[in-house]
Amino acid sequence: MNVYDGQRIAAMLEKHGLSQTNDVSDADIIILNTCSVREKATNKVYSALGRIRRAKKASAIFGIVGCVARESGSDAFKRIPELNFVLGPQSYHKLPDILKNPDTKLLNIDLGGLEKFDELPQMTKTPTVAYIPVQEGCNHCCTYCIVPYTRGRELSRPFNDVIKDTINAAKTGAIEICFLGQNVNGYKYTDENGKLYRLSDLIKEAAKLPEIQRIRFTSSYPTEMTDDLIEMFGIEDKLLPFLNMPIQSGSPRILKKMNRPDDIENYKNIVKKLKSVRPDIQISSDFIVGFPDETDEDFEQTLNVAREIKYINSYSFKYSPRPHTAAAIMPNQISEQIKSVRLQKLDSQLNENQREFNMSCIGKEMLCLLEGDDKTGRHLVFRTPYMQQCIIEKPDYEISPLQKIKITDANKASLRGEIKLK
Repeated sequence: MNVYDGQRIAAMLEKHGLSQTNDVSDADIIILNTCSVREKATNKVYSALGRIRRAKKASAIFGIVGCVARESGSDAFKRIPELNFVLGPQSYHKLPDILKNPDTKLLNIDLGGLEKFDELPQMTKTPTVAYIPVQEGCNHCCTYCIVPYTRGRELSRPFNDVIKDTINAAKTGAIEICFLGQNVNGYKYTDENGKLYRLSDLIKEAAKLPEIQRIRFTSSYPTEMTDDLIEMFGIEDKLLPFLNMPIQSGSPRILKKMNRPDDIENYKNIVKKLKSVRPDIQISSDFIVGFPDETDEDFEQTLNVAREIKYINSYSFKYSPRPHTAAAIMPNQISEQIKSVRLQKLDSQLNENQREFNMSCIGKEMLCLLEGDDKTGRHLVFRTPYMQQCIIEKPDYEISPLQKIKITDANKASLRGEIKLK
């Protein structure tokens, strides 16, 4: 979501005559786009602001947008008095106002609706991967999650608006579409004629565009994996055989405390349904360890789920108390030491799963999407249909962004391959 926001902020400011620079000391306006999903991320924001304050030229204006701005509000000005603006994730389209009045401090952290999407200009050049938000906010209110506070209740964008953005992305360079939402598979929009549109309808429509060759979506919620969406994996070849479906914990007791679906068997049945319609599909997940009152037995259940599902790529974190959440004031908070031990054990299992899957890819041919050069400039980096990084020697001839690559080697982190010539 922040990648999308950053691209649109840049496009909006370019419409006002500005151009991007990577040199903070040369910038006239500096925008820090922020995330507050974990405490560590918020702390990094204020560390970065301190560095910017010292490095920027005296006339430059600077500020924060996004979730930390919404979380901090006017307190951000108290912590960093030199800040010029603090704009929440639904207010960054107000940035041109600060260009008109650079001497006025701008604070706007209100939870609006979807008006920012109407205010933002269309991209004139889109990267090969286009991120298309289909909704804002979330209604599930997991007890650890700050999103309902920072981004508000769930609002689905009009179907035609999403498709308009998708068509523009296809016409201006996109090969892959990634539909975005905090609860993306919960997308529901009813038009003026009473027709209900779901995420499956967006996928069908996007797949009609000849320029678009790959479609995916993130982040999904288990109970929103409806049959029509599951069936799309068996019907639409452009939909990648890869799904991030966070489980967070393998313990029904902890899931209940998280205010998440606590029926582990139902989660496993969804995976079985997906594999029945798309045998080559692979699943990734998100995990939280050390949630308040998590016992060794609860954690062992999480390990068992990781072993059974064999997630090919997952994100795991120590529980981080966030303001405005119910879990932050729950009793029996887990010590950092225990969290660290459990995270190490879980990561060890997840890494083994990932290594095993990567090794199983050796010898296979995959249609991969070019990301660009590696840091050395001697190799090209691709993404497989399973979002693995695949590195090849840079050829001395022009190649297309989509290439059939034969996988020749693998480790936990990435694959190695060679272009499969016709």
